[in-house]
Amino acid sequence: MSKPLEGIKIIDFTHVQAGPACTQLLAWFGADVIKVERPGAGDVTRSQLRDIPGVDALYFTMLNSNKRSLTLDTKTPEGKEILTKLIKESDVLVENFGPGALDRMGFTWEHIKELNPGMIVASVKGFSDGHHYEDLKVYENVAQCAGGAASTTGFDDGPPTVSAAALGDSNTGMHLAIGILTALRARDTTGKGQKVAVSMQDSVLNLCRVKLRDQQRLDRVGYLEEYPQYPHGKFSDVVPRGGNAGGGGQPGWVLKCKGWETDPNAYIYFTIQGHAWAPICRAIGKEEWIDDPAYTTAIARQDKIFDIFGTIEEWLKDKTKFEAVDILRKFDIPCSPVLSMKEIAADPSLRASGTIAEVEHKERGTYLTVGSPIKFSDMKVEIKGSPLLGEHTDEVLEGLGYSSKEIAALHEKRVV
Repeated sequence: MSKPLEGIKIIDFTHVQAGPACTQLLAWFGADVIKVERPGAGDVTRSQLRDIPGVDALYFTMLNSNKRSLTLDTKTPEGKEILTKLIKESDVLVENFGPGALDRMGFTWEHIKELNPGMIVASVKGFSDGHHYEDLKVYENVAQCAGGAASTTGFDDGPPTVSAAALGDSNTGMHLAIGILTALRARDTTGKGQKVAVSMQDSVLNLCRVKLRDQQRLDRVGYLEEYPQYPHGKFSDVVPRGGNAGGGGQPGWVLKCKGWETDPNAYIYFTIQGHAWAPICRAIGKEEWIDDPAYTTAIARQDKIFDIFGTIEEWLKDKTKFEAVDILRKFDIPCSPVLSMKEIAADPSLRASGTIAEVEHKERGTYLTVGSPIKFSDMKVEIKGSPLLGEHTDEVLEGLGYSSKEIAALHEKRVV
């Protein structure tokens, strides 16, 4: 079955996570992604956090499936010639080099446009061009701090906290993929390529827009009624850390279930929505709260919210998180078990939907990876194993018109 991005060729000059997450998504949807790597070394994640000696690490395999690997020394004249030919017949070049690296390589934006007027050059940056920190090296947790996530995550009596979710890396890659697809659509109309850039700071901030909303509300009224600090606590002039409170005005908290003393994830997340108040009362056996004026509205409940959560937790103490959710979902109450990575890896629903996929690798055998979070009615996303270093070098060179003799010479000179 043909895929929507078949016919799109992408030069992937990215490494580690943000860029590879972007290009992997496009490869899943049919693009021919050629990952350009240093001969003899490759992407640094091939060897980072290895679980099997001498074999590509999961860090690499889970971010580079469905791609082809080309080893290339772009500092050599022969390497520059190969890259020139590749640019002429490709659609997109994706990079996350430091500022000016492509220029120093001899491939300025002006030169790339001359070689291929339809080329789209997409870049991952730490900060946007012109930002006063644009020369600062950025990693995942740096981006979370710069984008406002860390200052608003955690509990009020503790330090800023970073999230385990890759808000700076994979999130930036997803934003860049949207930018690339938009630029390709524009090229369909204009015939012209363009530069696309996404900064890690901007991508984190895009996911923290409700906190920017809260800052403006706090500036105006001096408090935030959906935060646990209200009404008994104090607010400063900045958005506080809200613990496990919901960000949408629906009180929520993580509550203990049976076994929490020995299982660090024996919890559920429980949300109290206005329309669900009566069902909540019925579910936990507190029907008298349904018509009690002290509980009937969200405002009335707010000063007692942790007492209410305490009552729910008392109801939960003889139920596992799964038993509790099975009961509560019959009452249409928003809740979820706190799932560990081990539980997620074994979840049959996630396996069936392709969200968790088993993939074959030529050296490590079968491993688990995260599949496409996007589902289509007319396309099944197939996840293939990541390429070995330089696995497709000869194949790519043949496609560019190099003879077997010329390819052998390039290998001898260690250009590829």
